[in-house]
Amino acid sequence: MSAPDAAPEPAPAEPAAPREDRPRRRGRWLPRAVLALIALLAALVFGVTTATAELSLGPHEARYDVTTDATVTIDLGPFGTLQIDSPLPVGLGARVTVEEIPADVDALHDVDTLQALTGDLNSYLQFFTGPQATIEDAARALAANALWRTLAALVVLAALWSAGRWLLGPARRRELGGRLAPHAAQLTAGGLAVVLVGTLVTASERGEATERTPSQAASAVFDGTPLEGARITGRLGGIVDTYGGLVVTAFRENEEFYEQADDALVAAWAGWEERRDARADDEVDDGADDDATGATAGPTSTPSPTPSETADEEERPEPVTLLLISDLHCNVGMAPLITSLAEMSGAQVVLDAGDTTMNGTSVEQYCVTTFARAIPDGVDLVTAPGNHDSAETTAQYARAGATVLDGGVIDVRGLRILGDHDPKATRLIQTQTQDESYADVGARLSEVACADDDGVDLVMFHNPRAAPTMLADGCVPALLSGHMHTRTDPEQVGEGIRYISSSTAGAQENEPRIGPLKGTAEMTVLRWDPTTRRILDWQLVEIGTDAGATVHDPERWPVVVPDPDPEADEDAAAAPTATPSPASGP
Repeated sequence: MSAPDAAPEPAPAEPAAPREDRPRRRGRWLPRAVLALIALLAALVFGVTTATAELSLGPHEARYDVTTDATVTIDLGPFGTLQIDSPLPVGLGARVTVEEIPADVDALHDVDTLQALTGDLNSYLQFFTGPQATIEDAARALAANALWRTLAALVVLAALWSAGRWLLGPARRRELGGRLAPHAAQLTAGGLAVVLVGTLVTASERGEATERTPSQAASAVFDGTPLEGARITGRLGGIVDTYGGLVVTAFRENEEFYEQADDALVAAWAGWEERRDARADDEVDDGADDDATGATAGPTSTPSPTPSETADEEERPEPVTLLLISDLHCNVGMAPLITSLAEMSGAQVVLDAGDTTMNGTSVEQYCVTTFARAIPDGVDLVTAPGNHDSAETTAQYARAGATVLDGGVIDVRGLRILGDHDPKATRLIQTQTQDESYADVGARLSEVACADDDGVDLVMFHNPRAAPTMLADGCVPALLSGHMHTRTDPEQVGEGIRYISSSTAGAQENEPRIGPLKGTAEMTVLRWDPTTRRILDWQLVEIGTDAGATVHDPERWPVVVPDPDPEADEDAAAAPTATPSPASGP
């Protein structure tokens, strides 16, 4: 018998690639990596240095462009420029080309030149009072534009690269590759040199800008302001030297007023807390005295609470604290005071009852941004747009962090809030329009509240004239409004309680809405009980025209009682009894 077949011998392993082939492979991807890096840097430089945005500067529309001269230049056309050192890195700067003031901002009926200039001055004062909002908006817009331009440049470069490869074809590419391969090191070095030269050019431009700075003396007018160190060229220098002091004086007076008011608010709140704690101690002492008297009189005592009652008290949730503001009308000077009161009161929700802006124009973006930034972290901001707001500024407010009521019910910290925008649009040079009557709005929101299975805890709507139909069915327990610039304490209307907040900007008729207060500014702290689902109390906080502050004691929120005569109540609702306070036009 023949021997079994021998096991096949394993095939010999392929010889490893020679060491000299490895540098060749590295030589293939290294140029590609360098080219990709150069393309990325070129696209990034293009995207950043050509970024542009259309925003606002004070009352003006303005175009923002990134530059590489390490200077922020505000170009006022034939008047000249205002220049300040740029805080941006790697020699980047910006050029702000100031354009026209939108016609709907200052083209008022029967307004003369002096009044128009005064309005512009007030707008500049608003800008310098809260410049951070404008700066942040510009930075975000330019960064977004730079990113899009960088991506577009990369797409174009990639498309050109792919088109070039396709047009050359494989054979031609191999031929060119063979010719260029011996020079790969030189080409790589050349690409890196291009990047280095670009960096050096940028640095040299920054150095030249720095060297030019001493030749342009800084204007002393801006000392102590956000524009300290600014340099002015052209005719603008003479204008600023002559009239700039007026703006700076107004700016400083405005800053000092609201700093003093903020300090007064902090002190007044601390004083109220001391009074509250003292009253609590007195009540404890009185209770102890009563217990001692009862013990001396005899063994009779009050039964101790059952375990279930104690457990219910321990599990009872804490009230939700709300801060109500209204009719800010772009007075950004009040922003720090809103922050302080929200923090001191422990507010979990800030309710803005509308008219956050003056005319709803795009240049008022810095107003809504400033107010949104004033809300402490972790605190919800809810707004019901007023007749001076617009779809544009409301969208800007929403992007800044506000939740906008739009006719539906929202849940915030367990509080179910209903509201909508004011159907009336009040603009300076346009005919006032209204696409829905207040009676219809009230009826519509009442229907929404009645149809909601989980119910509605309060409605926030800017104009209180919607109250009669809104509160008639008992589905809306409370209505918070503004608009009147005069406070009306909580009172029953129909089957609910209506409260009208005065202006948080101290707005007065025919008076500027910015600068030191022209009337008493008011904010209201509310406490809402999640268990009973009703407002417990309201607390008024006032800021006076003397920069003083008053913190009133909380007052019980009224309880709804059956209304024996609804028609009489509707007549009363049409003409609310206002708590005496400075009247003004909404």
